[in-house]
Amino acid sequence: MEPANELESVAIIGLAGKFPGADSVAQFWSNLCAGRESITRFSHEDLRAHGVPEPDLADPQYVAARGVLADADQFDADFFGWTPREAEMADPQQRLFLSCVWEAFEDAGYDPLEGSRSVGVFAGASLNTYFLSTVLQHRASIEAFVRGFQAEGYAALVGNDKDYLATRVAHQFDFRGPALTIQTACSTSLVAIAQACQSLLTFQCDFAVAGGVSVTFPQTRGYIYQEGAIASRDGHCRAFDADASGTVFGSGCGVVLLRRLSDALEARDPIYAIIRSVALNNDGSEKASYLAPSIEGQAEAIALAHALAGVSADTISYVEAHGTGTPIGDPIELAGLTKAFRSTTSKTGFCGLGSLKTNIGHLESAAGVAGVIKTALALRHGVLPATLHFSTANPDLDLPTSPFFVIDRLRPWDRGPEPRRAGVSSFGVGGTNAHAVLEEAPDIPRRIGDGRHEVLLLLSGKDASALRTTADNLANWLEGASQDEHSLSDAAYTLQVGRRHFPSRRFVVAADGNEAVRALRTSADDADADRTLANVGRTPGVVFMFSGQGSQYVHMGREAYLSEPVFRGELDRCLNHLEELDPIKWRTLLYPEAPDCAPDGVMDTRVAQPLIFSISYALARLWMSWGVAPAGLIGHSIGEFVAATIAGSLSLEAALDLVATRGRLMQEMPPGAMLAVRAPASEIESLLTPGLAIAAVNGLRNCVVSGTFTAIGELEGVLAKQRVIAKRLRTSHAFHSPMMAPAAERFVDAVRNHTFGPAALPVASTLSGQFLAPSEWSQAEYWSAQIRSPVQFFSAVRTMHDGGNRVFLEVGPGANLASATRLSLGDWAYLATASLPSDNQTSATRALLRAAGEMWVAGVSLDWERFRGAAEPKRISLPTYPFRRTRHWLQNPIIPESDPHQASRHPTLENAEGGTVEELVLGQLQMMSEQLSRLASVHSGRSNAESDLPRDSFRFENQSIHSVNTP
Repeated sequence: MEPANELESVAIIGLAGKFPGADSVAQFWSNLCAGRESITRFSHEDLRAHGVPEPDLADPQYVAARGVLADADQFDADFFGWTPREAEMADPQQRLFLSCVWEAFEDAGYDPLEGSRSVGVFAGASLNTYFLSTVLQHRASIEAFVRGFQAEGYAALVGNDKDYLATRVAHQFDFRGPALTIQTACSTSLVAIAQACQSLLTFQCDFAVAGGVSVTFPQTRGYIYQEGAIASRDGHCRAFDADASGTVFGSGCGVVLLRRLSDALEARDPIYAIIRSVALNNDGSEKASYLAPSIEGQAEAIALAHALAGVSADTISYVEAHGTGTPIGDPIELAGLTKAFRSTTSKTGFCGLGSLKTNIGHLESAAGVAGVIKTALALRHGVLPATLHFSTANPDLDLPTSPFFVIDRLRPWDRGPEPRRAGVSSFGVGGTNAHAVLEEAPDIPRRIGDGRHEVLLLLSGKDASALRTTADNLANWLEGASQDEHSLSDAAYTLQVGRRHFPSRRFVVAADGNEAVRALRTSADDADADRTLANVGRTPGVVFMFSGQGSQYVHMGREAYLSEPVFRGELDRCLNHLEELDPIKWRTLLYPEAPDCAPDGVMDTRVAQPLIFSISYALARLWMSWGVAPAGLIGHSIGEFVAATIAGSLSLEAALDLVATRGRLMQEMPPGAMLAVRAPASEIESLLTPGLAIAAVNGLRNCVVSGTFTAIGELEGVLAKQRVIAKRLRTSHAFHSPMMAPAAERFVDAVRNHTFGPAALPVASTLSGQFLAPSEWSQAEYWSAQIRSPVQFFSAVRTMHDGGNRVFLEVGPGANLASATRLSLGDWAYLATASLPSDNQTSATRALLRAAGEMWVAGVSLDWERFRGAAEPKRISLPTYPFRRTRHWLQNPIIPESDPHQASRHPTLENAEGGTVEELVLGQLQMMSEQLSRLASVHSGRSNAESDLPRDSFRFENQSIHSVNTP
């Protein structure tokens, strides 16, 4: 027997389901652990209201019990792009399965609409009673459907035939792998899982959705008990018990998302359990009847599963049995299990036995996947839920001599020398047997780099209401989650890479779960990061604005230096080159060991300008590594050298040479002062005296004046009398004034020693305020004038803004440019934000994360995989999208029985508004054209990962079906 660890396996990475008494997998597991029986008992009043005949109610053998699925009539049609009529017409089983597929992907931390994966769909459903009882509730409507079958009535056909269950999911989500609808009666969904595993292991797909759904209507109904039949005497399923009399049926849906184990491990996926093997066979005719089970058939399937998994039966410590609780079926199943186990072990009483049907009833086509979900959760949690209603073993089981004992109470699942392993059986009427061998997920050691102290949580919804619910759900999860040191970073990573990003958006930056919860509990009215995208489908261009002198401070960007490898690498590259030019201890000046050191070390111009350049350049490279490619550049004074480097006009080394020379030359000029004034430059010009000059125009009412200390002091007095706000800047010289003329003249020679190429990006010059001409930067006179002339920042921002849909990002050690941009553009400003704080009192990492969040809220796409930096977070299970489900149910009779001839031209059963097949084809062509136009718009305007809407469903417009039946 081949060792198990040498065989490729399949990982279960996502779960979703709706079961009796449980709207989620989490509630399902809670019910199992609490030992709850989720079978509904109906009153006679309820049954009468749902059409149960009085003779049935009067029959003493009538059992008024069933596993009911709540809200089976509800569906979020708008979310999936379905029309209300399309939803009303479709089998609720299709709708439910579609919703669970979405949730299974999100549970695994994946966006189901991310289009770069090959996904297979393997699914099955029960008989569509909605179609029979509601869509075709009269003889005339049935005849009309039959007459038009294959040529007409496609809306009713596609929405209700089992054939389209898997392919409709594939179309909805653009899945390109195999899409197969499986039907083997009760074993359907485990057979679907088997086919999914085979497709994965033969590389026909990379992900696989598998499962089943069974919802029959009306749900409020019972049955008449018959001795020896499959249904229970009293509505309780007593699997393996001496008093067992059969099963009780229920409704439900289960979906698992599967992936090859090697791929799941490499991607750090959440793994509930691994599937070592699934074996299938059929009983053939060597049994009592077509409907009867077979010991030989079941035993062969189980033994084959063990062989395929490469495991011995004595390493399997639990079996989730088919366990219908029938007096004949249970002994046959146990005999088959024992025979299979005895081929590799003679041990007794070592393997637990359980049956989910005692909790929720028999889910028919969804029974197998429900058993897999239960077992996967048991493997993950190391706990075995009780099999209910078990007190005395059926003597025909002969348990004492078998390998098995019944799990009759909640008990820990102890791990032995081998990993925990389990078997799951599902046997279909007609003889198709399926048995799976599951194993607990391997322990995955986490490799942690120098991560951030804060995280960025992204939340979105299709509207504000969904966004608020998403925030509340995440807050509840964080409050109840087992908080280890990495879970918050895992949650942040999952929200970044594993969710569709919808138009209504919000972000939270937090250092721990408590801070995150407080922020998430903030109402939408108070959340300053709450926003709905204005131009859905259009990704705004990001304008990098590089900071000028005066923005520098000691420890600028320190946290980013410690936590961001790209930033650290680029900054080290700059500092290493500067050390070759000037033997200053650049790192010590920038990041001194004493946290409360004086700021004077970075105030000298010869130091400040190279350091501002280096910080800004490293930040630009960091943003670009995160997928934020600049659509335009603006450089404020020294920042224009960063712009030239990022635009590809100047090499990094050449830029550093020039910046170091520029700083040294300007440092040698006579000292002076600069004054920021909250007033229009045109008004201030009239107050200028000799020795003063406008140094910068940063906004409509925001300018800077340079001059001698004496002249600046006199101007401060004049402005104070006029009650004009003014503030002295932290500079040593009167930059951008005639006092810089000697430095500007000497700088010409330095520039001429370097070659400037053409800019590869649009640049708004702060010398002219206009877009840069192709040859301007190659002229040494440009850079000379740039030293002594005023900075036309406001005009440059206006020029760049007028160029299209823009957001503005200050890339440098401060927030002055972002603030000036917001003030300048006013209501025009979609967003202006800063990469770093204005001082070292705020975390640089927090500021970076906040800027990333603000840009994402504005519609900018980031590469979230690269955004994680050195850390290795993993995808985890988080609350899924809060669907807004509403009732979609046909209300009125479609055709009066008194007028059967009208059915021949009824719009439901033929085509919309009594149309012809040709009209249907034309309508479909129009729909396809609209879809193509929409897809073209999506792909031209934004990446698929940022597209806000699910793919259009298969549409049948203007069709009308109504019914009186209710679930």
